[in-house]
Amino acid sequence: MGVQLPVMPPVKPMLAKSVKDMPAGGVLYEPKWDGFRCIVFRDGDEVELGSRNERPLTRYFPDIVDAVKVALPERCVVDGEIVIARQGRLDFEALQMRLHPAESRVRKLANETPAEFVAFDLLALGDEDLTSTPFAQRRAMLEKHLTPTDAVHLTPATEDVGTAKQWFADFEGAGLDGVIAKPVDLTYRQDERVMFKIKHERTADCVLAGFRWHKSGPIVGSLLLGLYDETGALRHIGVAASFPMARRKELVDELAPLRDDAGTNHPWYAEKGWGPGGATSRWNAGKDLSFEPLRPELVVEVAYDYMEGSRFRHTAQFRRWRPDRDPKSCTFDQLDRPLTYAIADVLSAG
Repeated sequence: MGVQLPVMPPVKPMLAKSVKDMPAGGVLYEPKWDGFRCIVFRDGDEVELGSRNERPLTRYFPDIVDAVKVALPERCVVDGEIVIARQGRLDFEALQMRLHPAESRVRKLANETPAEFVAFDLLALGDEDLTSTPFAQRRAMLEKHLTPTDAVHLTPATEDVGTAKQWFADFEGAGLDGVIAKPVDLTYRQDERVMFKIKHERTADCVLAGFRWHKSGPIVGSLLLGLYDETGALRHIGVAASFPMARRKELVDELAPLRDDAGTNHPWYAEKGWGPGGATSRWNAGKDLSFEPLRPELVVEVAYDYMEGSRFRHTAQFRRWRPDRDPKSCTFDQLDRPLTYAIADVLSAG
């Protein structure tokens, strides 16, 4: 029959906009988790897990379905994040592996890499719709009615900006991506960027290994970036884009000398199996991933937010050319973040 609650699926989660500085006054700060945003709808033994894009996650996380029946109130709607922690750090790649079409595979992974749910907002309790209630009250009710377990947690929160800044610095090595600031009087506004996020910006010196043409014509669309691994192989790590159109045209001529004979011995033809015909995207089988190979002789400094395994999670931002750097010196070592605080430390904070 499905859940019967005062707030019904689908719900579009409330969002945050990026700001440079930590807001102060009238806000509650929380660590910014790196997982799958999930709204849990529980009505007794009936549980539905909704995602940010309104697609159900229920079948992929049977372990979370079981866990929330123990930790959450009998009838409620809770906003939070599904995460997987391995060796003290968040592991987004392990989380992605859970999105598998075969139920047997899902069950196997649920046992091998169990997920956890971090709760941070309460949208409904019993027969009461709380979406028009100020956030400070919703948080207080969540604290009162959630029963933390090994698999379900209440996210730490603080009103002290100094503590929030310390979290921002300390928790990066555990895989958290910054801090969220939520106005205490904020009602729950679906699909609106009314919270604030303060994210880490990191830079890396990468090898320029190729480019893709822009969809609008013969100008550069994105730069393909690589780093050398411990075996000396050049691995694809992501792309840099977001250039003005005029700059895209200039790059065609600037990169032309590196295109000469680049395809003959390009490392990605052998190691990645990528030829001029491109490769298949794991997310979009029809997407054209063909590229123009460049001799790996130029280093580019880019800004990125965080890693997804050995790849940039999002498109990196061009910062500058580094003609002073030897491409062979551009390795994964520069991306290491010391594990000064583990996930268990994050959850026990505040």
